[in-house]
Parts: sequence; structure tokens; C-alpha cells
Amino acid sequence: QREFTQKKTFTSWINSILAKHTPPSVVSDLYTDIQQGHLLLDLLEVLSGQHLPREKGFNTFQCRSNIENALTFLKSRSLKLINIHVADIIEGKPSIVLGLIWTIIFHFHIEELARTLACTYNQPSLDCSSGVDSSAKASRSAKKSAKIKERWKVSATKALLLWAKEQCSLHSSINVTDFKSSWRSGLAFLAIIQTLRPGLVDLEKAKARSNKENLKEAFRIAELELNIPRLLEPEDVDIMNPDEKSIMTYVAQFLQYSKNLPESEADMQEKVEEALGWLAAQEKKFAKLLIDTENETYYQKCKEMMSFMETFNQEKKPFLPALSSKRSEAELSEGQQQMRKEWDKMISQINEWKVKLDQMLPSPLESIEAWLQEVERLQAEDLPDLQDPFKAMPVFREIIVIFKGLMDCFDSHLDTLQSFKNEDENNMPLVLPEKLEEMKRRLFSNIRFTNASTFLEYHYGLCSAIANEVMLKLNIWDMKYGTKESVESLLENW
Repeated sequence: QREFTQKKTFTSWINSILAKHTPPSVVSDLYTDIQQGHLLLDLLEVLSGQHLPREKGFNTFQCRSNIENALTFLKSRSLKLINIHVADIIEGKPSIVLGLIWTIIFHFHIEELARTLACTYNQPSLDCSSGVDSSAKASRSAKKSAKIKERWKVSATKALLLWAKEQCSLHSSINVTDFKSSWRSGLAFLAIIQTLRPGLVDLEKAKARSNKENLKEAFRIAELELNIPRLLEPEDVDIMNPDEKSIMTYVAQFLQYSKNLPESEADMQEKVEEALGWLAAQEKKFAKLLIDTENETYYQKCKEMMSFMETFNQEKKPFLPALSSKRSEAELSEGQQQMRKEWDKMISQINEWKVKLDQMLPSPLESIEAWLQEVERLQAEDLPDLQDPFKAMPVFREIIVIFKGLMDCFDSHLDTLQSFKNEDENNMPLVLPEKLEEMKRRLFSNIRFTNASTFLEYHYGLCSAIANEVMLKLNIWDMKYGTKESVESLLENW
């Protein structure tokens, strides 16, 4: 029963994620479909926002390679894949497949959401270190701060449970103590819905209904009103010992929904103040880094910068909702405008330093980096407007000449990069290995295999064909056609 429920729940959850993939894909049978590796890579690409390497075919070797790529990526995220092997996934072993999917759900879905809860309150317990200075912290009441710190100093599972308890605590007599029997009556689901969207349910009426009726009503409302995918059925929950992992997966979607709700002005203002404090701390930290590394080697400068960026990217997560507000400048409060200004200033300083670091690359890498940036800039430019082929043709011709001129250097830059000896006279590294790998990846993936020249020539040919067709029609129209009806007929055909 547990295995059947998990398979059904996990499949529904996966399909809700795969709907966001381009192109969308669907899992019909989890144990069978996962064997090729493609759906697994699709899932990880959506969850991580990264493009992962894959084999396009479906033979045994290619399927194995795709699954290995997926597992390698998961291990790079420091996930422990205990007793999960490629051969078992290719065979579609239920316990192994379900274990792998649960690991993915817990890390990318539940843990990420719980980390946001902990980060919001500056707790390091979920690998979140806060950059907010003491002045920002002092702005909050000591009582609230102490209460919150104690409350969220817990694991991801407990954080999710505490959140659920909080939602239900607003409605008397509905107590949540676990992710099993506490949800059997359906009242906990309904209580969370009532907290998130007051007025959608009548809890007093629900107390008089059967478990299955409440569960059915909760899942229906969640799907129709909150747009939360229906991962469970009443019969999955209304049993003696419901599956904990399936319920956690479903409850986490309500937490995700709550994170997307518009915040009150007071809550937003508090987050803005915290973000401003954090940004001020980061600016001081970055300025100190520049001073401390002023006389260091290029290698050491890059190493320190990479360390700074890793911490910066981790610490910014709880502030992203405030920092990435979609409001226009006129709609922002004075504090939000100041925050956006400070954020733009911080990012500008980081980007300027990255440009300077690229210019400091040891010869001949600095010229290869400049060449890479020029080619990438050219590739990123918008194509000329095809609506006017006569104007587009000379622009395409010019771009093709420039691009081919740049690509004449491809082979020499490739040879130089591959033969570069990354050590000085004291056998110390000149460049971070990560930087060399990044340059090689850009050279191969972004430039060599994009066929940009062929792409441009195709569009030039297309413009040329359209232009020729237009000229041909115009030349024909110089002749006399006779009656008005025959001219209108020709125009309609054209």
C-alpha cells in the first residue's frame, strides 16, 4: 500500500514539475519511464534551472550515460545517494526508484522551502548564515526575536511541521503532531486552506462530516482555488498509518503557495530593513576583500572572490522576494527604492571587479577571454527585422563577415587553451581550475556547437529569397491586367 501511494504521489508531483520543462514531458509509469534517463534529467533541469549534459538516443549505453549524469549532478549538490545505483534504476527497481525520487523531492522542494523559513529568521540551522548587521536585528523586538530563533532552530522536516501546526493553531481543536494520522480526518488540510484563503471552507460543518468527505473537499478546493496539484486521494490518507513522505510532499505545496502570497506592508517593510542591513554588511565585506587582496596574485584574488560569491549567493536567498519585486519604480516605497538602488550598486561593483579580474588573466588567456566575450556579444545581439528583407540583407552580410573573421581564431585559441600549463616557476597555480574549465566549456558548448555562421547564412538566404520573390512580383505587376476583378483576384492570391 505504501509503495503504491508513493508511486502515485511522486508521479503526480513529477508531472507538475515537468509541465514547466521546454518541451513539457509526462511520466506515465515511473518505474519504466525513468529507465531512459531523459525524464530524470528534465526534472533536475527544471528544479535546478541548469542545463545538464545528456545523450540524445535511447540505446542501453545512452540511457546509462543519462542516468549517470543525473546521479553525478545530485552528488555535486552534496546529496547522499545511499544504495542508489545506475543498474537498479535501469531495471526500474521500485524501492530504489522511489528512494531516489524522495531524495530529490526532499532536497529541491521540502528542504528549500524549509530553508527559506529558517533564513527568514536568521537561523543558521539549515545552512543559512545571515549577513544582517546588529542594527537591523535590533530593530525587531527582543521578545519576538528570541521566540523565533528558538522556534526555527530545527531540521527541514520539523520546520515544515511547525509551519503546519502554526496554520492549524488559529483554529481551535485542530492539532497536528506528525505527517501521518494527524491528517487522516482532513481537518488539518481544511484548516490550512482557511488560514491561507479565509472564507473558502466552513470548519464547523467539516467537523460533522466523515474523513473521506473532508479529504475530498480539501483536495478539490486546493486544486481549484489554490492551483495546488492533486497528489493524494482520500483513500491514501484515511487509513490507519498513512504514508509520511506522500503527505509531506503534498503539505509542502501549501507552504509554497503561502510564499507566493502578497505580504502585508508591515511584513514587507521589515524585510526591506533586513535586506538593507544585509546589503550594507556585504558592501563593507566586499570593500575589505578588495583592500586585503590588493597585493595578492591573480590566483589568490580569484580564490577570495569565489569564496565571497559562494557566501553572497547563499545569503541572498531569503531576501530575493523583496529584492526581485516586480513593481515599477513609482509603486515602490521609499525604503524599497533605496533597497533596489543599493542592490543595483552592489551588483555593479561585483560585475566591475569580475571584468577587472578577466583583464588580469595571465597571457595568453586574457586575449582568449576577450575573444570569447566578443563572440558571445555578437551571438547575443538581436537579429535584424525580417519584415524588411532589403534592409536586413546588408546587416546579415556584415555580421557574417565579422563572425567568420572571429572564428578564424577558433583553432589557435582552442590549441592554446588545451596546452596551457597552469603553474608558475614555483609550481603554483596561475588560474583557478574552475576558470579554465569555464573557458573551455564556453569555447565548446557556446561557440563550437552553436553553428552560428550557418544560422546567420540561413537567415541571409531567407531574406534574399523573400526579396527576390518580392522583386519578381513587382516586376510582373508592371504589366496590364485588364479588369478590376482580375486584379483583385491576383492580389488575393498574392
